[in-house]
Amino acid sequence: MQKSFNRREVLGTALAGSLLYATGSHAQSTWPSRPVNMIVPFPAGGGTDAFARPMAAQFTRLTGRTLVIDNKGGAGGTVGASAAAKATPDGYNYFMGAVHHTIAPSMYPRLDYDLQRDLVPVLQVASVPQVLVVNPQKVPAANFQEFLRLVRSNPGKYNYGSAGSGTSHHLAGELFKLQTRTFITHIPYRGAGPALQDLIAGNVDMMFDGLGSSAGHIAGGRIKALMVSGTQRNPAFPDVPCSSELGLNDYQVTTWYGVWAPRGTPADAMGRAVEEFRRACETPEAREVWTKQGASFPNLSGEQFGAFIKSELDKWANVVKASGAKLD
Repeated sequence: MQKSFNRREVLGTALAGSLLYATGSHAQSTWPSRPVNMIVPFPAGGGTDAFARPMAAQFTRLTGRTLVIDNKGGAGGTVGASAAAKATPDGYNYFMGAVHHTIAPSMYPRLDYDLQRDLVPVLQVASVPQVLVVNPQKVPAANFQEFLRLVRSNPGKYNYGSAGSGTSHHLAGELFKLQTRTFITHIPYRGAGPALQDLIAGNVDMMFDGLGSSAGHIAGGRIKALMVSGTQRNPAFPDVPCSSELGLNDYQVTTWYGVWAPRGTPADAMGRAVEEFRRACETPEAREVWTKQGASFPNLSGEQFGAFIKSELDKWANVVKASGAKLD
C-alpha cells in the first residue's frame, strides 16, 4: 500500500509540474497582459519623444495593450535614466534613451546609476544625423558659408541651445566649435523640445539638433537647416549640404535612440518586448514617420546593441576629452 501511494504521489507531482510548466509557457506567450510603461527621459516634443510616441501607438494597436509614455526630463536625460535603473524589473518597465546616455558618464562624474551595470540593452529603434538649424531672423545667413563668416566675425555674439549639458546636442556644438575655430555660447535646456521652442521664438540663435525633432519645423519654414552631419545628404532634405562636402570631414555626429530594461528583467519578457517593439517600428505607419524625420531603423537588439553602446561610450569619452567640454 505504501509503495502504491508513493507511485501515485510521484505521478501527481509530475502532472502538477507539467500543468505549471504549461501555465508558465502560456503566461509567457501572452505578454503583455497589462499596460507597459516606458520612461522617456526628456520633455515632450524632443527627438526621443518623436520616436517613442509613434512606436507606442503602433505597439498599442498591434498588441491591444497600452504602451504608456512617462516623460521624466532633467540633467541631460540622467534623471529619467536613474528612475529607469531603479524601476521594478518585472517585464513591464522600459526606458527609451539615446546617444546622450553614452555621453553622460564622461560628463557627470557622480551618476547614481551605471548604464551597463543597471540597464540591459533591448532594441535600437532609430538613427538620425545631427543637423545645424538656425532661427533665420536671428542668424541672417543664406547658406553655411555665410553662417561661418558671420559667427567667426562675431565671437561670443551668437548662442546655441541644447537638450542639456552632456547631451549629443551639447557635444555636437562643442565639436563644431573645435573644428571650425569658432566661439558660440552654449545654453542648456531640460530637453530638445523646450530648446526648439525657444529657437523658433528667437530666444536662442541656433541648435545642433537630431534631425528627427527638427524635421517638421524645417519643413514648415520655422527654422532653417544649414548642414547635416555625415558623408552624404539626407533623402528627406536633399537640398541641405552634408558636413563632408562643406570641408568638415571629421564632423560625424549621429543621434540614435534605443530601448533598455532594468537589470533583472526576465529574459522571456525582454524577448517578447524585442519582437513587439520591432513589429511596431516596422509597420508602414511607423516607417512613414521615420522617413519624414530622415531616420533609419537600425534594428540592433541584445548583444549587438550592447556592443554598439560600448563603442559609443568609448567614442564619446574621447570627444569629451578632446573638446574640453564642461558642465554648465
